[in-house]
Amino acid sequence: MTSWQMSVVAAFTRLAYQRRFVSEEAGLRSLARPKGPSGPPSAIRRRYAVSTTRDHGFDLHRVRPPGPGTDVTVIYLHGGAYTSEIVRQHWSLIAHIAGRTGHEVAVPIYGLAPAHHGLQALEFVTGVIAAEATRGRRCYLAGDSAGGGLALLAAQAVGGEAGGVAGLTAIAPWLDLSISNPEVDRVEPHDPWLRRPGLRPLAAAWARDVPLQDPRLSPLFGDLTRLPPLQVLVGTRDITLPDCRLLRDRLPPSVPLTYHEEPGAVHVYPLLPVPEARAGRRAVVGHIRATTVR
Repeated sequence: MTSWQMSVVAAFTRLAYQRRFVSEEAGLRSLARPKGPSGPPSAIRRRYAVSTTRDHGFDLHRVRPPGPGTDVTVIYLHGGAYTSEIVRQHWSLIAHIAGRTGHEVAVPIYGLAPAHHGLQALEFVTGVIAAEATRGRRCYLAGDSAGGGLALLAAQAVGGEAGGVAGLTAIAPWLDLSISNPEVDRVEPHDPWLRRPGLRPLAAAWARDVPLQDPRLSPLFGDLTRLPPLQVLVGTRDITLPDCRLLRDRLPPSVPLTYHEEPGAVHVYPLLPVPEARAGRRAVVGHIRATTVR
C-alpha cells in the first residue's frame, strides 16, 4: 500500500469514528451499540500460538510468537473510549509486538461501559499482573487511548517496578476522564477524530458514582512516583496532547521517561494506516526491548 493509499484509508477511518463523538447524542448511541467479538483474527491464529482463558469472568487472550520464548509478558490494553471492543488495528499492533520482541502478549478483554465500569477493569488488570508475577514472569504494560490510561492506573496500583511491571508504553492515553484541561480548547479544532461532547457520556458511564478525577480512574491525579520506565507517544492533532504534556511535566525525575510528539499526527497514530505509524511502532518495540533486556 502506498503512502497516499494509507492516508486515504486513515481519513475514512477517522471520519467513521468522528461520528461517534461529534455530540452527546452520538456518544450515547455509541454506548448503546452492541459489542462485537473479541477474539484474534484468523490471520494471527495462523501465524502465532493463540490461547484463551476466562479470568475474573472475562476473556484473556495470549499470543505467543514462534521461538524459545522469554520470561516477559507484554500486557496490551486496547482503546475504544471504554465502550468499544478491540478491533483489527489493535490486533495488528499486538502481533507486531509479539513478532518483533519474541515476548508473549496477553490481552485482557476488560468489560466495557455501560454494563461494566472502571474499578472493575482495574481489578481485573491488576489481577492479571499478579498472576503473571506468581508464574515468575515479568510484565510490560502497553495500551492505547483508554487502554493507555488503564495501563497507567494498573502500574500505579501495583507499584510499577516494585509490583512486577518492568516498563510501560502509553499511546495517546486518556489521562483525565473529565477532559477539563483548558489547553484542549486549542487542540480540539485540529483533531479530526475526537470531540469532548461525545466522550463525556462515555466517561460518566465508565465512572458511575466515582468522581471523574478520582485517581483510580484518571491516572493524571494518581501517584506518579509509582510508575516504571515510561514511554508516551502522542500526535499534535490529538486532544489527549495537553494532558500528555501535563504528565510529562509532572513526572518526577525518578521515573525514566521517553516522550515523543509526532507533528501533525492524529489520535493513536501508531495503530493507523499512515506513514508515521512505522516509526511509532519501531519506537514501541525498541522501548519494550530496551526495558526488558536482562
